[in-house]
Amino acid sequence: MAGFFTLGLLLAAVLIAVWFGRDKIQRTPYEIATRMSVTGLNLQAAVRYKGIKIGNVTNVKFSADTPGLIVIRIEVSPDTPITQSTYATLGYQGVTGIAYVQLDDDGSYPAPVAAKGRDLPRIPLKAGLMQNLEQRGTAIMVQVEELTKRLNNMLDTDKQKSLSAAIENVNQAAIKWQQLPDKLDPTLAKLPAVADQAEHTLGSLKLLSDDAGRLSKNLNGLVTAMQAPDGPLATLTQSMDQVSTGLSDDTLPKVNAFATDARTTFKNINRAVDKINDRPQSLLFGSPPVVPGPGEPGFAAPKP
Repeated sequence: MAGFFTLGLLLAAVLIAVWFGRDKIQRTPYEIATRMSVTGLNLQAAVRYKGIKIGNVTNVKFSADTPGLIVIRIEVSPDTPITQSTYATLGYQGVTGIAYVQLDDDGSYPAPVAAKGRDLPRIPLKAGLMQNLEQRGTAIMVQVEELTKRLNNMLDTDKQKSLSAAIENVNQAAIKWQQLPDKLDPTLAKLPAVADQAEHTLGSLKLLSDDAGRLSKNLNGLVTAMQAPDGPLATLTQSMDQVSTGLSDDTLPKVNAFATDARTTFKNINRAVDKINDRPQSLLFGSPPVVPGPGEPGFAAPKP
């Protein structure tokens, strides 16, 4: 009887604890589907929305329809603003490695999530900090491995000889560079004299520039004076106009008359030459008498 009483008391205590500890809040179920690793995520893990706890993980299993797909069932408070732009990531608590589901929303699609048939509404799972570190750590390891191979290739016997020769060349160049100031000292000592000569040359150039400026001003004044309305160019132009007018009004008519007289004279000379060619004796005996025409004295009609 004492044993039964003890067992009954323990059973009653458990039932009372379950009754008082049960969650009376009605929660909304969602599913998270992913192919990524969910290391550290256990049942009853916390679900947080922007850092606020809103529910728990109730189930983690593989999908029966899609091989390799992990389906995580969560239940959250019904007033949680889950939209189609809400996404989930895995967060980790301190250094314990215990994971929890972190929900967040970028606000790009504020429409509420709708269920498809009998399936629960699904929230996508994106890579979190640890997943990104894992992926990038793998890429970094590949790059480190490639770098190690290149270093091994660079440090083989032949490359070491080439590297030693390059270092020796750099050493020789450094020694010559140290000797360069000693060779430059004589040149540096001559720099003050060169600077004085350069200053003197600049002074001469300034004087030449001033003279060139005065010459330019004089030339500008000369050009202005020549181009004045009563200047030499205007007077020369007027004189040329007068000469041109005189040639047109006086000289050219005379030249034309002289040319006409010369043509008439040449025509007469040509006639005389033709007559002499026809009758050379006319130079001694003169020209023959002109035959009288009809009605003139001495005219005789030709005989038939």
